[in-house]
Amino acid sequence: MNTTLSTAPGRHDHPPQPVLQPAAPPIRRVTLLDRAALTIGIALIKWGRRPLVIESRERRASRIEQQLARLERERTFERQARLTLPVR
Repeated sequence: MNTTLSTAPGRHDHPPQPVLQPAAPPIRRVTLLDRAALTIGIALIKWGRRPLVIESRERRASRIEQQLARLERERTFERQARLTLPVR
């Protein structure tokens, strides 16, 4: 087989058509109405996610104390484990 193929790409559009540039979509600006709608929408989402029952000060304080006590227990356990377990 002694046929040599061309390395230049061939044209496949018959008859040749002019190249058309795609039209750029129009730019849409954010209007005052859009901003107001976004602000109202965010406010409604925040309002809908508010807690239904407000936690009392005493309950919040006891919860924080419980968290601190848990952290202290974890630190104590970690310290004891590091002191007593064999070194790797």
